[in-house]
Amino acid sequence: MQKQKKIWFNNKFIDWDDANVHVLTHSLHYGSAVFEGLRAYRTEDKTAVFRLNEHLERFFASANVLNIKIPFSKTLLKEAILKLIKINNLKECYIRPIVFYGYGEMGIYPKDLPVNVAIAAWPWDAYLNKEIVKAKISKYIRLHPKSCPMSFKISGYYVNSIFATLEAKEFGFDEAILLDYKGCVAEGPGENIFMVKKNKLFTPSLGSILPGITRDSIIKIAQDLKISVKEKNIKVEEIKSADEAFFAGTAIEICPISQIDNKKIKDGKIGPTTLEIKEYFERIVRGREKKYLKWLTFV
Repeated sequence: MQKQKKIWFNNKFIDWDDANVHVLTHSLHYGSAVFEGLRAYRTEDKTAVFRLNEHLERFFASANVLNIKIPFSKTLLKEAILKLIKINNLKECYIRPIVFYGYGEMGIYPKDLPVNVAIAAWPWDAYLNKEIVKAKISKYIRLHPKSCPMSFKISGYYVNSIFATLEAKEFGFDEAILLDYKGCVAEGPGENIFMVKKNKLFTPSLGSILPGITRDSIIKIAQDLKISVKEKNIKVEEIKSADEAFFAGTAIEICPISQIDNKKIKDGKIGPTTLEIKEYFERIVRGREKKYLKWLTFV
């Protein structure tokens, strides 16, 4: 991670090295934080943040589920993100807003605790930084939807993802695939998943997965490209016999999967449908598709 000049912290731009918290911060001990991941891309005219409004909507919705009252408006946070990009002179970057319960009484119940909000931004290549990846079906399942509300980005949930990632790396794979409690494909540790079969696009149904904003973008893009797309329960044997498969998310962007466990996906190369969607997505985030300029917030 490249150190930057400033981080926005509780409505102030402070030096990167001064963005610190107490070791008894509630969220450090119990995972009581909410975060978002966004990207800003260089377009022909200027830098633009992709689907900023939708990310902020989910940020506030996730905080509300955890009973965190964000002490700043969406408008203020939007302005803070754009200004932070300018201050740090970033042309392209990853952006991480986080809201968390701070230092106070220790214990599970976060009563009367201070709420802190921070935003950092830094240059970051696509997560995993590989053109195509090998994935392992994890022995760890995605959290049960009756254990946690799965439609929100709660920091504590990602311990589940860490276990799956550690296992995948231990066995020499690039990424994990978690199943849901029914034994169907759910998602990756930090990204959604798609498969292509007979030129049709499929992705797991909502319930045990995060309804990703990149996922939503791809569904809309596929419809634009006249590619049939369906949300359904996907069995392991189905995705292993797919013609194509790929991960999708803000951090990883669109990343093809060449192999699942010891089963190669088709010829192990990026497939034509994945490539078409990936190239269209890249044109959109760089402002080259007028229809989708509404998804861009220019700095």
